[in-house]
Amino acid sequence: MSEQVKYGTIEKHLWIVGFGAIACGVVPLLFKYFNVTKEQITVVSKYPDPSGCAKEYDLTFKEIELLRDNYKDILDLQEGDFLLNLSVDVGCIDLMMWATDRKALYLDTSCEPWAESGFFEASLTTSQRSVYFSRHECFAVKEYQKQIGKFPTVITSHGANPGIVSHFSKVALLNIAKDVGHNLTKKPTTRQEWAELARDLGVKTIHIAERDTQVANVPRKLGEIQSTWAVEGLIAESIQPSELAWGTNEKQFPKDGHRHDFGDIGIYLENQSHSTRVRSWTPTNGPYQGYLVTHNEAFSMADLYTVKNEQGEVTYRPTVHFSYLPCDSSVISLHELCGKNYNHEIFTRRLLTYNDIVDGMDELGILVAGHKKNAYWWGSQLTIHEAKKISPYNTATTLQVVSGVIGGMAYALQNPELGFLEPEDMDHEKVMEFMLPLLGQTKGAYTDWTPLVDRGKYFDDFNLDKEDPWQFFNVRYQV
Repeated sequence: MSEQVKYGTIEKHLWIVGFGAIACGVVPLLFKYFNVTKEQITVVSKYPDPSGCAKEYDLTFKEIELLRDNYKDILDLQEGDFLLNLSVDVGCIDLMMWATDRKALYLDTSCEPWAESGFFEASLTTSQRSVYFSRHECFAVKEYQKQIGKFPTVITSHGANPGIVSHFSKVALLNIAKDVGHNLTKKPTTRQEWAELARDLGVKTIHIAERDTQVANVPRKLGEIQSTWAVEGLIAESIQPSELAWGTNEKQFPKDGHRHDFGDIGIYLENQSHSTRVRSWTPTNGPYQGYLVTHNEAFSMADLYTVKNEQGEVTYRPTVHFSYLPCDSSVISLHELCGKNYNHEIFTRRLLTYNDIVDGMDELGILVAGHKKNAYWWGSQLTIHEAKKISPYNTATTLQVVSGVIGGMAYALQNPELGFLEPEDMDHEKVMEFMLPLLGQTKGAYTDWTPLVDRGKYFDDFNLDKEDPWQFFNVRYQV
């Protein structure tokens, strides 16, 4: 067999911050896809090596918590280093600026605040605890780079979602354009061209549609929260308020909806993410009700697909949100958590690992709806069996996140001076080349399903907008 083609070379040092399930899943693939030695890698983690991965690969492991007042001392970045931030409760803005100062490359999978000013801080307003607020704060990095004149590539929010789903959305739009006979003289390259394509196709809404059907051989215990990717992340997202990007097509603003006093993209609801359900669709499992979980890609994607007139007024934007139905044991875990009024401190945690999970898949994609062919899903259908064959230490869910990390790292190494980037700012075709070997089966599928199908079959479903099925009022499960 020919030697694996490498995506790039780590010239200096690779710092990995955080060592949970995602970091463990990344490590084996670092040596497969990049020219790097174990001597070049240092792990910094608040917690011990959970699975023995760092020990197996003989990595330097520093068990220490990064804080506002020590991160510069611990992360002794040098020009040409790569800082890979896979942690929680570590301020990504400070780390991006530190990487900029030192001319180091950077990538994270989500925009995280420091723990003491994070999503659970009671003294903050709901708006200040939102993901929308965190994304807005991240733009300070772009301004900082302009001020000091340094533009090392720093990529934020490039895991699975947020991350690879933004590239999926571009694939989906191009496929729809081809299938409906849209006259596309060239592929879009600018933000305005992408936005105009979505508008011209008549896209009304975009769902990040994910259904996780993985099953473990470990029965869930009462008072235990289980997850296939990160328990703390699942808890945090479930307790945060539901957030979404509000589109120009919508007729009825939610009665429990609120706008922020900055920007014009995002809104939030008076419910935790776990308490808000939305209807969506995936090819394997068909229609389902997922949780409207707050996620960064809802805003970055809606931002990309926004059209403004010469006066700067928004004339087109799709409604964008996540619809997540996690594995069954997570659903039951969250149901019990809700019953305890989200007092997560009293619960035990269990991460379902690649050794625990015996069947199922994570079906993660983009449902683009409201166009001539109604709705189109494009994404990854990755089973646990495929994930185990592709790479050790991975579940189907973690490998989809890991694909975003590997793809983002490769893109940064090949484009080291692009400055601050969100997934939407990247060349999706190039990134997809890096990620496809890790995503299992990728496919697209059209459906004639809408949120109105079978509504009112057994009970009256009042006040539906039957003229426009893809109104958020129809998508949301009303209680």
